[in-house]
Amino acid sequence: MFAVHLVLSFFSKLQEDPTKKVDRFMYAMHLHDDQLSDISARFQAEMKKGLSAESNAAAAVKMLPTHVHSTPDGSEKGQFLALDLGGSKFKVLQVQVREGTGVRRGGVEMEEKTYPIPEELLTGSGKELFDHVSESLKDFLHEKKISVEKKHPLAFTFSFPCEQSALNQGLLLNWSKNFRARGVQGKDVVQALRGAVNRTGGMDVEVLAMVNDTVATMMTCGFDDRYCEVGLIVGSGTNACYMEELHHIDLVEGDEGRMCVNTEWGAFGDDGALNDYITEFDREVDAASNNPGKQILEKMVSGMYLGELVRLVVLKMAKLGLLFEGQVSDALRTKGKITTAHVAAMEEYKNGLKNTRNILVDLDLSPTPDDCIAVQRVSTIVSFRSSNLVAAGLAAILTQIRQNRHLRTLRITVGVDGTVYKTHPRYANRLHKVVQRLIPECHVRFVLSDGGSSKGAALVTAVAQRLASQRRQVDETLSPLRLSGKQLLLVKKRMRGALEAGLKSKGPSAVKMLPSYVYQTPDGTVCVLAEHGKYLALGLGGTNFRALLVDLKKGLLQNSRLNHKIYPTPVEIMQGSGEELFDHIAQCVGDFLDYMGMKSARLPAGFTFSFPCEQAGIDTGTLVSWTKSFKATDCEGHDVVGMLREAIKRRNEFDLDIVSVVNDAVGTMMNCAYEDPQCEIGLIAGTGTNVCYMEELKNIEKIEQEKGHMEREGEEKQDDGAEREKKEEHAGIPKMCINTEWGGLGDDGSLDDIITHYDSEVDQNSLNPGKQRFEKLISGMYLGEVVRQVLLDLTRGGLLFRGQVTEALKTPGIFHTKYLSQIESDRLALLQVRSVLQQLGLDSTCDDSIIVKEVCGAVSHRAAQLCGAGLAAVVDKIRENRGLDHLDITVGVDGSLYKLHPHFSGVLHQTVKMLAPQCTVSFLPSEGGSGTGAALTAAVARKKLEK
Repeated sequence: MFAVHLVLSFFSKLQEDPTKKVDRFMYAMHLHDDQLSDISARFQAEMKKGLSAESNAAAAVKMLPTHVHSTPDGSEKGQFLALDLGGSKFKVLQVQVREGTGVRRGGVEMEEKTYPIPEELLTGSGKELFDHVSESLKDFLHEKKISVEKKHPLAFTFSFPCEQSALNQGLLLNWSKNFRARGVQGKDVVQALRGAVNRTGGMDVEVLAMVNDTVATMMTCGFDDRYCEVGLIVGSGTNACYMEELHHIDLVEGDEGRMCVNTEWGAFGDDGALNDYITEFDREVDAASNNPGKQILEKMVSGMYLGELVRLVVLKMAKLGLLFEGQVSDALRTKGKITTAHVAAMEEYKNGLKNTRNILVDLDLSPTPDDCIAVQRVSTIVSFRSSNLVAAGLAAILTQIRQNRHLRTLRITVGVDGTVYKTHPRYANRLHKVVQRLIPECHVRFVLSDGGSSKGAALVTAVAQRLASQRRQVDETLSPLRLSGKQLLLVKKRMRGALEAGLKSKGPSAVKMLPSYVYQTPDGTVCVLAEHGKYLALGLGGTNFRALLVDLKKGLLQNSRLNHKIYPTPVEIMQGSGEELFDHIAQCVGDFLDYMGMKSARLPAGFTFSFPCEQAGIDTGTLVSWTKSFKATDCEGHDVVGMLREAIKRRNEFDLDIVSVVNDAVGTMMNCAYEDPQCEIGLIAGTGTNVCYMEELKNIEKIEQEKGHMEREGEEKQDDGAEREKKEEHAGIPKMCINTEWGGLGDDGSLDDIITHYDSEVDQNSLNPGKQRFEKLISGMYLGEVVRQVLLDLTRGGLLFRGQVTEALKTPGIFHTKYLSQIESDRLALLQVRSVLQQLGLDSTCDDSIIVKEVCGAVSHRAAQLCGAGLAAVVDKIRENRGLDHLDITVGVDGSLYKLHPHFSGVLHQTVKMLAPQCTVSFLPSEGGSGTGAALTAAVARKKLEK
């Protein structure tokens, strides 16, 4: 029975499908999708390890920065020389990139010549190798009759791992393939090339860029497809590169934009990460290689090793009697006898089996038909595993890109080069299908490199030149917006002069310096505020009207209750008649009192009216002129308190005791002074801008009668404390808060030397041309429009949005100042900047987003600096008024620009410190806003009346 069983077993083996026999023998090389996903996750973890400064030294995958910041956009131009060194031959080329071509329009012309590298130079000295390259370059120039007198930009494709500190520098980390030239490892290969060119003499070339073949492939394909942001090589070696977010690359400075990272993924597994996927055949190939333990993934994937893997599998199967009836030829035992070209031939669609038989016969074997089928299957499994591993690596890269950009789906193109991908009949198709299965959320297009890595290196150089030219033009455009310290000192000086002129009773002044009739700030004690009571605060200054009820408990604001409502002010009301505007305000007040159940009470009220007013008392204010977007008729020259009282009478539903009228700057100062007695300045930096401060009454020529009365009071106070120190003495000097209305600085032409044509355009298109020139350089109402004008100019110059001026970009007011705060946020990635721009109908690239962010930064930085220069003039004036060597003072601040913009406040503080070094200025943001300040002003005014 046992003998019968053996016979049956023998015959079953004879009849067994040869492919199944091979599948069982090579089961370890079969990689299922879950295994590929695992490999992909491991590789992505290795990528992150290589990107981190902390773990890079120990990372197998080095993730080398290339200093290539951009892919082609189609506007590149120029003529370049190119060298391509990476195999047993190298090429010299002349590459012409035509202007106005690219991105699906072609436009690169090349002339080239291939030069062999003698075998002895591969392992000789580095000096001899680069001298040979340089002499070949000179030969090419003479043969093509290219002028040797003219300086030629040169692009250098160097297909070996290099650590780059700049686009035209690269330290060789290690040779690969068959290169072993001495004295080059750890040295700058660009410098080595320059030295060789100098030794050769007779030519003038400048090496502008050095890239490896993978990066060059991405650039070549990116010239025709703007979605190409990944480069892949599957040939004698293998590698991949991609555009990584700069803030993820710890090894280089900066966090804006992207940079191409050369993964050098062939080393994946050098640290044991692939040990559970490595077969005995992989170990044998590695042990017999020139670099055991290195480039593990490359030895499982690339064309240099695929044929050898097939040979080792076939050899072992033959030794086990599974092929050729156990016969093994000397040729089969010889390393290198099966090549990757043989692997590709075995897998041809029609002639694969025939080719397999011929290859085996050439190896002195006598294959049966089943042997041919089995060997063909071996070849298929080895090459299929290669494409699977490449797919897993690509899946990791594409997942990284998608996650970086916070996208649910990703559309992207992979540029590919390499003999395995190009010549193997089934490789590309298998790769594409597996990538699609592993990452269905990515829509991936594969584009074969046309023109090779030399064309790509020239394009890298062309892109570098384009970016440098673009950088110069952007800098020239933004230069007028960048103010020097000398210019800021001039602004401070002019502001100081305007402050002094405005205080005089005669003579013109662009800065109005309006008396507010607020004589003191609250100090938070019951001796200043009324004992208790409810105060109504009303506020009009922007697109909203605000009503606020403050219930003071024993004079202490912190024990008070605040209730408020905000009412929008429609544009038709803002620009209608004065009667309609104040009727709207009265209606809002009536609604608020109704809401609070206090319509029958006659409450004391403070009115924050954030427009320039001439005041003859604390409860009167004649509107000098509208600012911002207000244009209501029959208001300028009229008492706004009287107009509000008339509107309340017309409504005949409630009554108010309007005790005070102040602007928002005064209200802010009063609110903050309650918390900090040193607060004697109020600053608004929001939709509009303004400053108020406590000025000595003796300096205000406009109010002579008040001065005499207050000065007598001050003398009495000073007599009581003649021995006080200078600072304490000053507390007794009569003061009044001055509403500077500093937004008018420059209306007289005093700022013409810093006003740009962008500012002039904004001014001319405003509701009040020629007015509020300083405000139009600073305030939130105008900054977005200044940015839009700059973007329009850059786009018309072809520096933004591919030169396409959209209707959105031509629309005034579309670029709100809130977008500046969003775009300049340090937490906002460039992808989100692009999202903001897309909301505005602006389709931007990464480079566009960087420039837009820079424009926003230049405009807001200038605004903060000008605000700081003006404020420095105010604090220095106060210091000099008081005869102090040093002044400690607090500025109460309100406004969305100051509070919400990520950098405005910091630049403002820094500028004040620089321009007023003898003043220590603290900034206190107003929590309750100018409305609470209006209530406090009313309380102070009421207490004064009670006295």
